[in-house]
Amino acid sequence: MKLNEKNFAIASGLTWGLWLFVLTIISTATGYAAAILAPLSSIYIGYTVSYVGSIIGLIWGFIDAGIGMYILAWIYNKLGE
Repeated sequence: MKLNEKNFAIASGLTWGLWLFVLTIISTATGYAAAILAPLSSIYIGYTVSYVGSIIGLIWGFIDAGIGMYILAWIYNKLGE
């Protein structure tokens, strides 16, 4: 079975980006998971645990997971040939 690289990348990017967005909003409002999210500021430029940071995390998460999962799907398809 072959994976569609583009669709897999978009689905993965949306999943990771939205998860990061929602968790950052929850953390900003309640303080929950702040210690888990704080190290991401060293990975994603401009990201902080804040409302503005949630938007930045959404964008970076989409790009990061999208590229990573595109490469993963491409490798998977090449190994399956």
